[in-house]
Amino acid sequence: MLLNNFALFLQIVEKGSLAAASREAGLSPTTVSERLAALEAHFGVVLLNRTTRRTSLTDEGRALVEGAKLVLGEVEDLESRIRLGAQTLSGPIRISAPSDIGRTVVSSEINHFLSAHPAISVELLLSDGFVDIVGEGFDIALRFGPITDSSLRVRSLGLRRRVLCAAPSYLEKHGAPKKPVDLKQHNCLVMRFGANLDNVWRFGPNTLQQIVTVRGDRVANDGALVRQWCLDGHGIMLKSELDVGPDLRAGKLIELLPDFAPPPTPVQLLFPPSRAQPKRVRALADQLALTLQGLEQSGENAG
Repeated sequence: MLLNNFALFLQIVEKGSLAAASREAGLSPTTVSERLAALEAHFGVVLLNRTTRRTSLTDEGRALVEGAKLVLGEVEDLESRIRLGAQTLSGPIRISAPSDIGRTVVSSEINHFLSAHPAISVELLLSDGFVDIVGEGFDIALRFGPITDSSLRVRSLGLRRRVLCAAPSYLEKHGAPKKPVDLKQHNCLVMRFGANLDNVWRFGPNTLQQIVTVRGDRVANDGALVRQWCLDGHGIMLKSELDVGPDLRAGKLIELLPDFAPPPTPVQLLFPPSRAQPKRVRALADQLALTLQGLEQSGENAG
């Protein structure tokens, strides 16, 4: 019964309310409320702060989210080993990824992964903004840039170049910048990451860094859309080589100002701060890491 209450508690957290969890689980709101109360009584703590408008996790509730996911994941792995054999992986995985690379590389790898492990299900959520990995119940998150939450487990995938680029059609009409400050005279396609506007672009090594505040007629919080705008010839963008490498090699985009290369940015896989991960999560993380490292090698060989 305790394991069932763990699973129900995770449903409450994921759905955001007891009422939504009751509909999802096919239980009455009274039953869900009673089982949550039983779980809190078992531990002797309050797990959820509940008001008429919203619920929020207490510190103990956040600890239970991490621990319950770990315990239930291990139970699922144990069941799959007993029922289906030691080599079979099963169960759900929730993964968060940036919109552009999520639609291409991550989506493709999920297809391969599920073909090899049909007892696994994957939920992929795409976002270029801040994601609360623990609060939203993610098993893996792929992210660019420095990580501010020191409680998360981080698997570094190394540094990747950011590439300034534009479509040939844009350059035919407007010419190419000769130095970073020339970007002030060009239409730049700008990303928004949550509340932050990525319109301050840095070029060159730290000792000789040049900083340019850019502007343009298009801003989006979706990296895939910004890349499409660039491919359509609407302006200049600054993007990870993981996103634009195939377009550069195909001649659909042209790299600009290579002598003023922007500082590289870290890429990493993030995990909740639990001490262990279900085998299925480790397997998908290993596959993503190998693929991204392979993309780096293929990009260097192609260049």
